[in-house]
Amino acid sequence: MPMESTRSRLATFAVLVAVAGCGPRAAPRAPDAIPSTPARAANPRETTFDDLKLELEKDAAFTRDVLTDTVQALDGTRIRIRGYILPSFQQAGLTQFVLVRDNQECCFGPGAALHDCVVVRMVPGRTADFSIRPVAVAGTFRLDELKGPDGRHLAIYALEGEEVR
Repeated sequence: MPMESTRSRLATFAVLVAVAGCGPRAAPRAPDAIPSTPARAANPRETTFDDLKLELEKDAAFTRDVLTDTVQALDGTRIRIRGYILPSFQQAGLTQFVLVRDNQECCFGPGAALHDCVVVRMVPGRTADFSIRPVAVAGTFRLDELKGPDGRHLAIYALEGEEVR
């Protein structure tokens, strides 16, 4: 795949992530408005990208029947996952970003596995700063399909980010 095509697809992905919160989707609640439930009070469940892995053939269309029991059980659960922040034009005060498995080009763009990225939208009042080092993000995991202009899936996982370390 030519580098320009990869860059073009990545730019489209970044724009879609930036505007993804502008649709009819309900905005996450502010941290102080989140009720203190036992799940919220407990430490987040340590999760890895291996836990999110799907049996999906390369270039196969995503359908919800490929979701594993583990992934479905995580929906709505508070987790902590480690990965890398996909670089963007903004370096500080990020309110949303893409968290990827590793910092190699294989984890986003054409041919990337859908289970190798999570779209993070920070809860109101919380932000993150870009880092070239791995980060741990805590928040509520959601199954949330994000499609490109061509109707193909760019991401299927989202996280209502509460904390990035």
